[in-house]
Amino acid sequence: MSFKTWRKAPLAVACAAALGAFVPAAFASSHREAPFITTVPKVDGTDFYMFRSYETGHSDFVTVIADYLPLQDGYGGPNYFQLDANALYEIHLDDDGDGKEDLTFQFRFKSNLADIALPINGKSVSIPLIQAGGIAAGNTSALNVKESYTIDLVRADRRGGQHFAVTDAQGGAREFSKPVDFIGTKTFGSVAGYEAYAAQHIHSINVPGCNMPGRVFVGQRKDPFVVNLGRTFDLIKLNPLATSAGVDDLADKNVTSIVMELPIACVAKQGEPVIGGWTTASMRQVRLLDGTPRSGNNEVSKQGGPWVQVSRLGMPLVNEVVIGLKDKDKFNASRPKDDAQFADYVTNPTLPALIEILFGDAGAKAPTKFPRQDLVVAFLTGIPGLNQPAHVRPSEMLRLNTSIAPTPKGSQNTLGVLGGDNAGFPNGRRPGDDVVDASLRVAMGVLCTLNSPAVFGCVAADAPAGGLALTDGGANISDAMFDGTFPYLRTPIAGDAGQ
Repeated sequence: MSFKTWRKAPLAVACAAALGAFVPAAFASSHREAPFITTVPKVDGTDFYMFRSYETGHSDFVTVIADYLPLQDGYGGPNYFQLDANALYEIHLDDDGDGKEDLTFQFRFKSNLADIALPINGKSVSIPLIQAGGIAAGNTSALNVKESYTIDLVRADRRGGQHFAVTDAQGGAREFSKPVDFIGTKTFGSVAGYEAYAAQHIHSINVPGCNMPGRVFVGQRKDPFVVNLGRTFDLIKLNPLATSAGVDDLADKNVTSIVMELPIACVAKQGEPVIGGWTTASMRQVRLLDGTPRSGNNEVSKQGGPWVQVSRLGMPLVNEVVIGLKDKDKFNASRPKDDAQFADYVTNPTLPALIEILFGDAGAKAPTKFPRQDLVVAFLTGIPGLNQPAHVRPSEMLRLNTSIAPTPKGSQNTLGVLGGDNAGFPNGRRPGDDVVDASLRVAMGVLCTLNSPAVFGCVAADAPAGGLALTDGGANISDAMFDGTFPYLRTPIAGDAGQ
């Protein structure tokens, strides 16, 4: 079946939600989704996005966003939210569908302490804050702690492949600067003052092996995810058919975003436009607490041993609401190529049954046909004619067909393909895509209602609730909530907001 046929056929409507089928009841992004990751929030990946850039003049690029360190309150001083200098943050791209990384961008962070001191009673005494006065674009002398980072590109296996340094396209520098968090409007003068300061940390980069530059930004942003979080996890205490007036429990939260814009010609193989992507974070195997701070970054531990992956995120919400509690840490430590070990969670999912029980309504009866072939197609392989690689190996990741033109801001449909917008979820994921509503509908069997057993392994009779237009209580999202230019995510909530 051709891609154009999928776009026009009713089947395409369900396909939009298909990749979300394993994140049904997508009640929260991957914030604190596994037991161990709650103990190390700096390496907790919250959301992953991948889409063709819709900024004017940038349609030949792919934007990738990896958000980390969830549930940040703007007033979280005095240390705020630095990333872990002893961790390895990675963005992986699979350009041939085999479930293995072909390109990996590795980020390492460093915290630099200026140790600003004041003369007190004839003595020079270090200040207790990260700033000693106002900060502005071009004037950061009062900033006591400055973060920077390096980027390496690894081709082939992330640990055994060849490493190349990513450098600043303007001057060849190896290190890139990261803005401090939005402490407040007195520190930065105004919201506009912080925006001008943060904009100076958008860097043009040389991508090794690529004849055109990309861009990178790392810094605090307003959390882009929208979800009726508290009521959902309180046994789904909401109206599942509401279309508006839902509560966004992340409305006052920030995250730290790693945002890259990469030329399509440099990340997709000729003749294979579909790329897969996911993000991971790793820590050293051994951490020894010694109580002796290291100069400049205030560490009280020593690190050693090989890297151990502790966070993984591709499709939204997979680990949070699909993987069984006993295997959540295991999933975070795994690679897509090994996803067969989690097959039972895919073919025999528990979440639809929980939805049926918690809604307490016969109209919300879960699909009855097992194994759930519809979810296997959606979750592990991508959708034929939309975003399935020619030689796909079943594995969980976000997949994007880079040959599909981006939809401009203001014209995007929040339901992506489900709403007739092929540039959106599940063909990648944009910040304004409502993966929650799409996922709920697929969880309850909307794909079965298409009566295409050869593709999905089920028919309408197998999904009594397949036609319900489920939502998370009307917590809506739209592209109006995001910028139309890189890095797309909005200015973070200020520390003094509402005061």
